[in-house]
Amino acid sequence: MILHFQNARLIDPEALTDEPGSLTVQDGLIVAVDDDAPEGARIVDCAGRCLAPGIVDWGVKIGEPGERHKESMRSAALAAAAGGVTTIVARPDTKPAIDAPESLEFVTRRASEQPVRIRHQAALTRGREGREMVEMGFLQDAGAVAFTDGVRVVENTKLLSRCMTYARGIGALIVGHPQDAGLSRGAAATSGKFASLYGLPSVTPLAERMGLERDLALVEATGVRWHADQITTAGALAVLDRARAAGLDVTAGTSIHHLTLNEFDVGDYRTFFRLTPPLRSEDDRLALVEAVAEGRIDVIGSFHTPQDEEAKRLPFEVAAPGAVGLETLLPAAMRLYHQGGVGLAQLWRAMSLNPAKRLGLDGGRLAIGAPADLVLFDPDAPFILDRFALRSKSKNTPFDGARMEGRVLGTWVEGRRVFGGEDA
Repeated sequence: MILHFQNARLIDPEALTDEPGSLTVQDGLIVAVDDDAPEGARIVDCAGRCLAPGIVDWGVKIGEPGERHKESMRSAALAAAAGGVTTIVARPDTKPAIDAPESLEFVTRRASEQPVRIRHQAALTRGREGREMVEMGFLQDAGAVAFTDGVRVVENTKLLSRCMTYARGIGALIVGHPQDAGLSRGAAATSGKFASLYGLPSVTPLAERMGLERDLALVEATGVRWHADQITTAGALAVLDRARAAGLDVTAGTSIHHLTLNEFDVGDYRTFFRLTPPLRSEDDRLALVEAVAEGRIDVIGSFHTPQDEEAKRLPFEVAAPGAVGLETLLPAAMRLYHQGGVGLAQLWRAMSLNPAKRLGLDGGRLAIGAPADLVLFDPDAPFILDRFALRSKSKNTPFDGARMEGRVLGTWVEGRRVFGGEDA
């Protein structure tokens, strides 16, 4: 089948352009840009709406194995399709952790049955316990795209150095969570007047900078490819800049929640705003938005972390951290666009092109020969978010009841429509 998307507003993160155009898809690939419709093609009239590469969401928690009641592979895939996410890059913090080729092969097989692409990261240490390195070479051969213990910081510096040295030898990517574990343990808020007034256990923003400094010193010593999963403070940006100026192979991401919310959103102790790292000051948020616009922050992710009602209906400081985000990533990102801070092409560079490039995945482009993983959306469509309408099994979103803009109209994976009805 040949698909021809016409009357589209093409968002090209590779060329950083946002222009009217058309796109032709055949056999799952983009075969023409701005050409006339081929004879016999099925026409998709975009009516001036935005057509962009599908989102590559790096850092998604899926509850298989061990926590299917929070999120199954199927429910995550359906939520992703509805959110314009065509590739999920899943975390290894399952129960048990994805720390062996056998467990990776199980989730890979389950992922192959879903309507969107799902790739997996593997744990860096066995059980994510920070004591023993995993069989990194075997896991990479089995399809692991990166290695991380997620929000569990590897406190044993000697072990982390050995992991980095081994990863350097096989060309593997390590994903770090830059925090000083001693300072950040047990924290539910960022230290300051607000946390003190509300009586919340807090952590200084310096914990992120200190953890980043340690990790980057080891990156410099080992030469490993390294990515910071979430940079959330202004103080960490200068540290990143120095590392890049020194020629280190480092990239950095942040979460959409830290780009669009701040510490005051905790407000009445609503636990949907209990995140890891905790929400930061408005100055930090604005610095991060500027860093995304300038390309100093490479990746934006949802850091989708489903939690059930029982885990959230607790006092703020003991409630389980995290929020779902597969379906809210795109409309939340539209806040940055409508505020004038970041253009659509810049957003898609961070949400699609850069994560695909860093992980060695196809996608993130509108070029001829690229996979036809696409999202059609209206950046101006207003709605009020109802968390119970989300396709995720868990409904823990900080945007519940919020006025938002940006609605996904259609999602395609390899030219096959996985959300939004039939092609016209």
